[in-house]
Formats: sequence, C-alpha cells, structure tokens
Amino acid sequence: MKIYVGNLSYETTDDEVRKEFEAFGVVASVDLMKDKYTGRSRGFGFIDMPSISEGQAAITGLNGKMLNERTLDVNPARERSESKGGGGGGNKGGKPYGDKRGGGFNKGRQGRY
Repeated sequence: MKIYVGNLSYETTDDEVRKEFEAFGVVASVDLMKDKYTGRSRGFGFIDMPSISEGQAAITGLNGKMLNERTLDVNPARERSESKGGGGGGNKGGKPYGDKRGGGFNKGRQGRY
C-alpha cells in the first residue's frame, strides 16, 4: 500500500519516518521528496507498506501525530495523473501563438526584428 505523508519538518529524515511507520508493520520503502536544485526536503514523501491492513493501521495511528514539532498529514496515496508539468496556462486550445482575440507571437509588431 502506497501512503502519502505530508507536513513534515524539513529536517525530518527517512530513518525517522521509517521508525514511525515500522511501529505498525513492515515498511518496504520510504521516499521523501527533495528539491532537485537545493537537495532540501520538500516536506512530504511516500511510504510503501506491503500489507494493506498494516498500511491502514499506520494511516489511522499516525495521521495528526506530532513529529519534529509538526502535525503529520497521513493518507492513502492517490494515483498520479497523466498530465505532465505543474499547472498554469499553457496552450490549452491547441492553437499555436494565440487565437483571434489577439496576443500570440509577433502580432502587431511592424517588422522590428
């Protein structure tokens, strides 16, 4: 069972999280997310527990518990969505460089470039 754990202190280590979850059963893996540029913790991660019943017990037992002065947010992990990237704008209509309302690349310029 894949479990999401959030609201972690940036100083919380994989070993500390593993220890908390192992009180409820076997932990296959702990994967705390880190910023790819700074290496700093992003404050959440995922735990994999092979047993669904042990995973449910961990969720019930740890959700709302304090760890390193932070209240844990523990839930079953949701499936990843198919979309790539993170939110905001983009080319939603499939029309390159804007549409009939204006905007877009190089519209209204008088050959300056």
